[in-house]
Order: sequence, then C-alpha cells, then structure tokens
Amino acid sequence: MQLTYGLAAVAAAVLVRLRSDRCFSADPPPAAPSPKGGRPRRHGTKFDCTNPATWPDPTAEHAVADEQYGAVRVRTWAELHPKQQVHPDRGTRQTRPIIRGTVVLVEVGRLPRQTRPPQALWLWWAGLGTPDLDVLWRAYVRRFDLEHSLRFLKQTLGWTTPRVRHPEQADRWAWLVVAADTQLRLARPIVADRRLPWERPLDPAKLTPSRVRRTVSALLLAVGTPADAPKSCGRSPGRPKGSRSGRATRYPALKKAA
Repeated sequence: MQLTYGLAAVAAAVLVRLRSDRCFSADPPPAAPSPKGGRPRRHGTKFDCTNPATWPDPTAEHAVADEQYGAVRVRTWAELHPKQQVHPDRGTRQTRPIIRGTVVLVEVGRLPRQTRPPQALWLWWAGLGTPDLDVLWRAYVRRFDLEHSLRFLKQTLGWTTPRVRHPEQADRWAWLVVAADTQLRLARPIVADRRLPWERPLDPAKLTPSRVRRTVSALLLAVGTPADAPKSCGRSPGRPKGSRSGRATRYPALKKAA
C-alpha cells in the first residue's frame, strides 16, 4: 500500500500480491449529521479475504480456459481500502490517508507442474481507469519469467559483476549482456541439448538460455568471425616515463534511508 501511496501522483498502475489473510473496508454509506457531533465514519463493511461470507458481489468477473492453468476465474472488488498502520504522517495525530484500490482474486484449475494443489492468488491493483482482467492475471504470471531472467543475467552472465565508475560504462555493459542473452535465445534451434542427468528432456524450441550456454561454444568454429587474423606488433612500449594518470574521479556513495 505504501507503493500505491507513493505513486499517487504518477500516471502508473500498481499490481502487487497480497497475503491471503488481509482485510479491507468499503466506503461507509452517507450518514446524516448527528446533533451529538463526532467524527463521521471512515470505514464501512469489512472485506475479509479468509471469510467468503464477507465478500459482496464482485465488481467484475472473467473466466477463461488456459492451456497451462486450466479453467481460470478472476474476480475483482473495486473501491476498497485497508486500514493504514504505517504512513508518512504517523505520530503527528493527523488523519490516516485512505488508499483505495481494487482487490483481485485469481483461481486456477491446475498448475503447469502439479507439485501441490493450486491456491487462491490475491492481488492489489491501483491505477487510472478499469483494468483488463485477462491482461491483468497474465501480466502477474509473467512476473515469474522476469525474475528467472534477471537472476540468469546477474548470476550467469555477470550483469552486476563489474564495478564501473561511470554511468555510461554501466549502460554499455547492460546492453552487451542483453545482446548475449539474445544470442543464446536465437541459438536454441541449432545447438544440441547437453542436459544433466537429473534434468528433463526439452523441445529444442523451449531450451533455456542456461542449457544453450553449455554448447554454444561449439558454434564458434562453424560461425567463424569477420575479423582478420591478429598480427604481431612487437612489444608494447607501455606508459611513457614520467607520465601520471592522476587520481580517479570520486562519486558520493548512495545510502538507503532508514
């Protein structure tokens, strides 16, 4: 919810996962002013994710048959808000902010690898307009592919290994890593799968970049290079005597806020 509050002034949509035991509240109905005074209610009917009896009729509903997940059902409840416990104005005795959004429930019939029974997936969406439910649940499922790709780029291709000094160097290195990952994906149909004993056989079109990387070195002999053969130029003279490169440019370290 803090992410939604921080991006309130930005034209961006937020889609995050929720715990399955969260509680939300709807806006209270308008009440007539009381002669006794007092502050009007800020929270209406309670929405408990663990108690279906507290769920009203969904704002929108979508059902589709998917090859990997079987029968998929998506339901949303709009204009709900949580009770904020941590907010920027905490400790100042000011009114807690009301952050409204849409609670999304995704239920699937099966998992791609049936290692455990499928569980309900609760999501929180906040943004302008009305979300497309078919795109919404598929966009979150795509998140797992992105996480595996980032992990491969960091641990295998060394995306975060160099300690460069300038932002331009970091940009060039990032583009080189992306180019290497693209070449691994393009080489899938022309390499042989060297799988480990405990790995399952895969279709050549579905080989992972990590498995392609094991045999891509054998393509260097077949592909060749457009560059000429290296020529010996003798011994390098090295740095001239008396020259100094000077001290490296220092940049302030970035520190995370407490």
